[in-house]
Amino acid sequence: MGISRPTVAQLRAFLALAEYLHFRDAAAALRMSQPALSGAVAALEEGLGTRLVERTTRRVLLTPAGERVARRAETVLAELDRLVEEVQAVRGMLVGPLRVGVIPTVAPYLLPIVLPRLAKEFPDLELSVHEEQTGHIVAELIAGRLDVVLLALPAPATGVTELPLYDEDFVLVAPAGFDLGATGVAREALNDLDVILLNEGHCLRDQALDVCREVGARAAAATYATSLATLVQLVSGGLGVTLVPETALPVETRRAPNLGCHRFAAPAPFRRIGLGFRSTSPRADEFEALAASVRAALSESGIAESGVIPGVRTA
Repeated sequence: MGISRPTVAQLRAFLALAEYLHFRDAAAALRMSQPALSGAVAALEEGLGTRLVERTTRRVLLTPAGERVARRAETVLAELDRLVEEVQAVRGMLVGPLRVGVIPTVAPYLLPIVLPRLAKEFPDLELSVHEEQTGHIVAELIAGRLDVVLLALPAPATGVTELPLYDEDFVLVAPAGFDLGATGVAREALNDLDVILLNEGHCLRDQALDVCREVGARAAAATYATSLATLVQLVSGGLGVTLVPETALPVETRRAPNLGCHRFAAPAPFRRIGLGFRSTSPRADEFEALAASVRAALSESGIAESGVIPGVRTA
């Protein structure tokens, strides 16, 4: 029986399955239905004339042939992605598709400011945005399923080039009536407060924990939240205090009553937000232009440098 050439769609489906070893998770990563993914893998097996996966009741295992095909598919798809990137780089600055990953503690606050400027400055840009936690978007970037990511630096992976965009201070948000003094709050005050955090997987959780550890404070172990919005509502309900980045402060505190916002004494704890892209990408010049456009949008909006929000500075 002859062997037919695999299609790109079949290779992408199989490589996702080889990565996740689960049909549902692989289909979700590719944003396709599970039957479509199963069909693509089955067609690949039929075309190659061999079984690539062993299907058990709980998970998927790769056969020896599947292991070899997965390694080769990764190389083939990486070269195809590089070919497309090189063509796009020749066509012009930020023309055509651009797949952007953004972390949840940045997307709702930065994108409304940045997207209108990008649409005006780069009218031929076909932007798609994927909001996920840091670990997921970085994995998608490395795998070639995203072109660039917006996240808190440093990126938790090697092979990622970083372009800093802005620094923003953390603000201590507490229930109204907390007596934390009229001037800047010392970090040591966290020792006497119940600090509540986001769930595991959010980089903002890790950053807040780092601030607590610096002064020997411990976060409250019983209460966590899946979003900044919920976190601030929990504070409003008197369950503790939390750290909120400056850009999120106007949006989230507007939705919750009975809050007090207290800035830290200098030097205030802060995080740096930036762009990340694969260091092997030929589109570095485009991503530099993208970063410059984001910084310009921040400055023009009055968020950074103008003093409207004093805790945000373009990097």
